[in-house]
Amino acid sequence: MAEDVAISIQNLTKIYKLYDSPTDRLKEALSPFRKKYHRDFFALNDISFEVTRGETVGIIGRNGAGKSTLLKIITGVIASSSGNVRVNGKISALLELGAGFNPDISGLENVFFNCTLMGFSKEEIDAKLDEIIEFADIGEFIHQPVKTYSSGMVSRLAFAVAISVDPEILIVDEALAVGDVAFQYKCYQRMWQMKANGATLILVTHSTQHILEQCDKAVLLCSGRLVCQDSNVEEVVTRYEKLIRNVDDASGINIDMAGRELIEEDFSRVANREIGEQRFGSGRAILKNITVTNRLESEENSPVLRSGRKMYIKFLIYSREEIENIALGVSLRRRDSSDIWGDNNIYADHPLMLKKGINRICYETTLNIVSGEYLLLCGLAAFRGNEREELDQRWPVRIVKVASDRESVGFIYSPIKVLSCN
Repeated sequence: MAEDVAISIQNLTKIYKLYDSPTDRLKEALSPFRKKYHRDFFALNDISFEVTRGETVGIIGRNGAGKSTLLKIITGVIASSSGNVRVNGKISALLELGAGFNPDISGLENVFFNCTLMGFSKEEIDAKLDEIIEFADIGEFIHQPVKTYSSGMVSRLAFAVAISVDPEILIVDEALAVGDVAFQYKCYQRMWQMKANGATLILVTHSTQHILEQCDKAVLLCSGRLVCQDSNVEEVVTRYEKLIRNVDDASGINIDMAGRELIEEDFSRVANREIGEQRFGSGRAILKNITVTNRLESEENSPVLRSGRKMYIKFLIYSREEIENIALGVSLRRRDSSDIWGDNNIYADHPLMLKKGINRICYETTLNIVSGEYLLLCGLAAFRGNEREELDQRWPVRIVKVASDRESVGFIYSPIKVLSCN
């Protein structure tokens, strides 16, 4: 194993035996003819890749892809069925919330217990104790049984213990998904400090934003298999986004109905229940499909958009009749329900009308917002004098993921350029 390799994984496979009942397990154990009563489940199937020293690697995939199994094998929690893992360096892991904590003893006692398991002497633990307690910041609860802790408090203490050993390799498996935003920020700041000092980080997270912004390489797993690994993190995230939407590389809805009359079924309106879409309106015209992309020529939804670059919103609208004086509006909203941007063709001084049948309209704008996940809301209305008719309102219609090329604060992406004053 090369000196610059922190973790080497070769042909790693983990098979679990699944039984339909406990009786089948007993039958198999006692069978004189070794009759098989189980079926094999491949949690991991022939996985191979390497992690270089100092790299930050993001491991992504749908639930059940094998991410947690992989990390447990790397850290020695479970054994593989075949293949091998080689680790070069002191490793610390935060795999499951509160894993290794005894709920019946105090947080302080758990600190001593876990650090002892990591191989530290009492003198070494005493030297690190104040730092651990300060980072966890759970106050007097440090003296209370862990079973009285909230999930956020458990996360605080577990992370504080994990980083106290100054590991050469730190593995974090979704454990920071709980807890308040301020603590998450503090944890990530500490992790990037460790990275700057040469530590190797492996993150399992569903936040593609963190993967894009912080990782040097990404690994995509699906059903126990390695789909791809690449230092082009954006490409891996794109594959992942398409995968979780159950679409292939021809993703997006490109409906070509030229020459055919629309029928009643074409005007069916289905809300996006995954994000709690509220949909209402008269239905004289409907927003059949909305595509958000960073390329004008594309008919596919871009899994990730880039701050400071063009965004195109393409509307496929079905109309039962010709409708004049329409308003087609869009807005982006944070998850806390605060709108950060919105516009429509009326504000743009661009009158629009719908013809009977199929209509296609495209909006272009520059995406000057910071990285994050936003809700896209769209609305279609018609005006008759002072009367407004809601045709089809979709609040929200989809999630838009944005990544920036550099860090910034606030909501607006407006990077500065430093000029010489001499």
